[in-house]
Amino acid sequence: MTIALAIHGGCGVLAPSDMTDAEWAEARADLASALDAGFAVLKDGGAALDAVQAALVVLEDSPHFNAGYGAALNEAGEHELDASIMDGATLAVGSVTLTQRIRNPIKAARRVLEEGSAVMRGGAAADDFAAAQGLDMVAPDYFTTERRRDTLRIMKHHAATGTGATEAEKHGTVGAVALDRNGHLAAGTSTGGYTNKPRGRIGDSPIIGAGTYARDGVCAVSGTGQGELYIRHVVGHEIASRIAYLGEDLKTAADQVILRDLAKYETGAGLIGIDAHGNVAAPYNTDGMFRGWVTDNGERVVATHAALYRLGVRG
Repeated sequence: MTIALAIHGGCGVLAPSDMTDAEWAEARADLASALDAGFAVLKDGGAALDAVQAALVVLEDSPHFNAGYGAALNEAGEHELDASIMDGATLAVGSVTLTQRIRNPIKAARRVLEEGSAVMRGGAAADDFAAAQGLDMVAPDYFTTERRRDTLRIMKHHAATGTGATEAEKHGTVGAVALDRNGHLAAGTSTGGYTNKPRGRIGDSPIIGAGTYARDGVCAVSGTGQGELYIRHVVGHEIASRIAYLGEDLKTAADQVILRDLAKYETGAGLIGIDAHGNVAAPYNTDGMFRGWVTDNGERVVATHAALYRLGVRG
C-alpha cells in the first residue's frame, strides 16, 4: 500500500523581506523535520494517527509557526491554544480548546481520543486533564516569543486606526494528514488562533469537520485560514462529501472550496489533503503557505511561497 504525509504551517506567510534568509531556511528545515518525523512512523509500518501526531509535535515546538511555542496572543496578551486529531478508520476524534498550559496540545487531543469519555475538552479542565494524563505542562509564558508580542502591538494599532492587517499578521495554524500502509487516513490541526482575538474565541481547528477531517477511503484534510468561515462551510467535511458523493478527485474538490466557495469573502484560506490513493492537494489563495509533503518513495518537498524546495529522498 502507498504511504504519504502532508503538512502545513499556515497560509498568509510573511513577505520574503520580513525574515532573513537564515530564518526562512530555519522554517523550511523545521518543515522538513516534521516530514521526517511523520514519515519515519509510516515507513516502519506505523499508523497514520501516530504519523500525524509526530509531525505536529515538531511544528508545535518550532517558533516559526502559530501553534505551541510561538503561538499567537489574544486581546488580553494571553495564549489560548486549540488542537484536534481524527482517525479516518474509526472516525474517533479528540479535541482540546482554550488551553494555556499544555506544551503540545496535539498530544492532549490524542489523549482525549484515546480516553473516550468526551470528544472535546476545554479551558482549565483540559489543562487539568492533560496534567492528569502525565503530559508535559508549562507556564503560559513558555509559548510567547518577541515576534508574537510585536504582532499583537501591530494588530492593536490596526484595530485602533481602522487600518488593514496582512494575512500573516492575522492568523496561522499547523496541520498534518497521513495515509498509512493499511490504507488508513488521519488528520490533525493545532493553532494559537489569530492575533488579538477575543478572549474565549474558538476557531475551526478544534472543530471536527471544519478544520480537521479524515475518513478512510475518501480523504484527510487540515485547513488554515479564518476559522469562522471554515466552521460555517464545514470545510473538511465538505471536501470529503464532494469526493464521496459527487465523485470528484481531491484536487478538484479542494480547489472548489478554497479557490471558489471561499473566494467571495476575500480572506486568506488554504488546506492540505491526502486521498485514499496517496494523492496530495495543497491549494491556497494567499501569497504563500508553509507546506510540505512526502510520498511513498521518500521524496520530500517543502515550500513557503510559490517555489518548491525538493529535498531528495530520506533514507
